Amino acid sequence: MNTYRIAAIPGDGIGKEVIAAGIEALEACARRDGFQITFDHFDWGSDYYKRHGRMMPEDGLAQIRRHDAILFGAVGAPDVPDHVTLWGLRLAICQPFDQYANVRPTRILPGIVSPLRNVAGPELDWVIVRENSEGEYAGVGGRVHRGLPEEVATDVAMFTRTGVARIMRFAFALARSRPRKLLTVVTKSNAQRHAMVMWDEIAAEVAAEFPDVTWDKMLVDAMTMRMTLRPETLDTIVATNLHADILSDLAAALAGSLGIAPTANLNPERKFPSMFEPIHGSAFDIAGKGIANPIGTFWSASMMLEHLGEPAAAARLMRAIERATADPALHTPDLDGKATTRDVTRAVCEAVAGDNK
Repeated sequence: MNTYRIAAIPGDGIGKEVIAAGIEALEACARRDGFQITFDHFDWGSDYYKRHGRMMPEDGLAQIRRHDAILFGAVGAPDVPDHVTLWGLRLAICQPFDQYANVRPTRILPGIVSPLRNVAGPELDWVIVRENSEGEYAGVGGRVHRGLPEEVATDVAMFTRTGVARIMRFAFALARSRPRKLLTVVTKSNAQRHAMVMWDEIAAEVAAEFPDVTWDKMLVDAMTMRMTLRPETLDTIVATNLHADILSDLAAALAGSLGIAPTANLNPERKFPSMFEPIHGSAFDIAGKGIANPIGTFWSASMMLEHLGEPAAAARLMRAIERATADPALHTPDLDGKATTRDVTRAVCEAVAGDNK
């Protein structure tokens, strides 16, 4: 029997609710497909920060280094600065564990209506690949002359040939694995004439290794228009840390809700555990109300199962997700419904248990 050890880090806000739901769904998958999954729970986040002055313990990375994967909820609280929470927990895991490939699939699930006119489902089926280790979020920069009129603050977007080349190869390989074999490279090389031009050049070099993949380039501002006006022309998309962060939120909104969107933070070489999380954030305005949409967490859990080598369970969980979203009675308020987190979780777990494919 295959056995997996998962680090569960709910974090802040609704992260605690959706990770509890995700654990239920994964345990249902384990029972149905005959593998064993255990969870180690870590109470890191803003509450931990208020008690200890840091978002996670000093030896936190060592505590989760040997896990098979990480299931992460959300980070951020109204009374703790965002840069403290993000850099103190999520990025404090992603960067040291070299989770450089952030993968965000987007499609319109059954029963969910896109805000785009004349888009019923097949026209919007994308995977956004976000470079997750450098660029605008590399952490290079600083502030001097604080509080004075001449105060200066810099955030340097740092790109390396190694970093760009490896995310390009990952994106081209992912595009090759999909039926359309189509990749769009997003930059802003007309205005950012150094790093973004290097992105374009490396994309052309890597493309030569994948002659069966059709690819094109888009400036990031033009890409927002293409996503909304011609979604059917897109399939796999690769962009920088900042650009893909913004575009993937737009993609989730176009697919119906941030509440359904998943993420995989991958270390493709598997030297470190990869981390799986919904992208919706901590959403303190609804925390504790029992109405958070757990679909994004379930989809992230399905991606985790695929990564762990359990494709049958991953597909089974995805079918259960689609069965749930197809039922309007199981739509949470973000989808204009009245269902609770508990309602959706129960339905998905029952669908997993009853799936005979």
